[in-house]
Amino acid sequence: MAPWLTVIGIGEDGFSGLGKQARRALLGAARIFGSPRQLALLPRCVVGQRHAWPTPFSLAEVLALRGEAVCVLASGDPMFYGVGASLARQVPVAEMQVLSMPSSCALAAARLGWPLQDVQVLSIVARPLPVLNAQLYSGVRLLVLSNDGDSPAAIAALLRERGFGPSRMQVFEHLGGEQERTLSGTAEDWPHAQVAALNLVAIECQAAPDAQRLSPVIGLPDSAFRHDGQLTKRDVRAITLARLAPTPGELLWDVGAGCGSIGIEWMRAHPSCRALAIEADEGRQAFIEHNREQLGVPGLQLVRGKAPEALEALEPPNAIFIGGGVTREGVLALCWERLRPGGRLVANAVTLQSELALAHFREQHGGELTRIHVAQAQPLGAFDTWRQALPITLLDVVKPRDA
Repeated sequence: MAPWLTVIGIGEDGFSGLGKQARRALLGAARIFGSPRQLALLPRCVVGQRHAWPTPFSLAEVLALRGEAVCVLASGDPMFYGVGASLARQVPVAEMQVLSMPSSCALAAARLGWPLQDVQVLSIVARPLPVLNAQLYSGVRLLVLSNDGDSPAAIAALLRERGFGPSRMQVFEHLGGEQERTLSGTAEDWPHAQVAALNLVAIECQAAPDAQRLSPVIGLPDSAFRHDGQLTKRDVRAITLARLAPTPGELLWDVGAGCGSIGIEWMRAHPSCRALAIEADEGRQAFIEHNREQLGVPGLQLVRGKAPEALEALEPPNAIFIGGGVTREGVLALCWERLRPGGRLVANAVTLQSELALAHFREQHGGELTRIHVAQAQPLGAFDTWRQALPITLLDVVKPRDA
């Protein structure tokens, strides 16, 4: 089928700023979809029937018109956090054409003199604001696609809370249009409670001297997590995650998640990594909810329940970590059954009973057992000595691809 759907990036300069191909598509379209603001940019000579997006947003109307001449309007580059990307997941590429304009990020980078390849771009359009927490490092430049006119003030408040009050912010309203305006300030004294709904925020991150230093590398300090002591400690956590080996797009089950530290660090390894934290204790569930937001992975999914019952209906994972409950009947067997072929299972044990369970599992399925001893120097009278933490036995096994 020839392309019946044309997705057009339109800027603040409206119809006059479009190229010939985009104008021709609009003039020949039977139906045109877009936001009320975008539709209002079209002149009267564009006679196709205009449809504002429904609330809640849905592509169903567009998809139902397959074969008709349909145009969809998007802001700037439709494939950059835009409706074009959503349509491309459901419409064969041979049936649609995408006509792009410069994205708002390209325009902002041009105004700022920032090399775009060196900038981290984030979107909080219909997304949780705490996703910013995973990107806050001194010296980093961020471009943030705002959800609405309240977003810049909310971003400034988040920066202050995280100890990044000195960060410089610039807000670009109506980029590329006659109403374009720039507002500047620092997060700690941001004076603009409300700005235009169509805006983009540029941030030059700068930490205050007392801000907690969090590295993007696996092995966050234990103090970064709220917990009740049921926490995979920093050194063991780093070793465990090295065995789990997160790669982009993979899903982890964090079984008996405690405060969620393994699942959280798994998701911080790459923006497309996903994790399910399975936890039955209500107090620890609250810790997980707090920690996932503070550490920038609000998308971590909390599964309220106890293994193995809570695991039955979950999506099969690429990796599984079992931090507690290896002696509970059926847990290891079900995890192994549901693990995808080629996936990794890592389990930690501290008791003799749980060590025996791991040793028996290894006899059946192979893998490696590793004993981890960690000691810290602590005072002993006027001197120092080594204080040994409980040793950890770690099982690391890969499921055969033909299993």
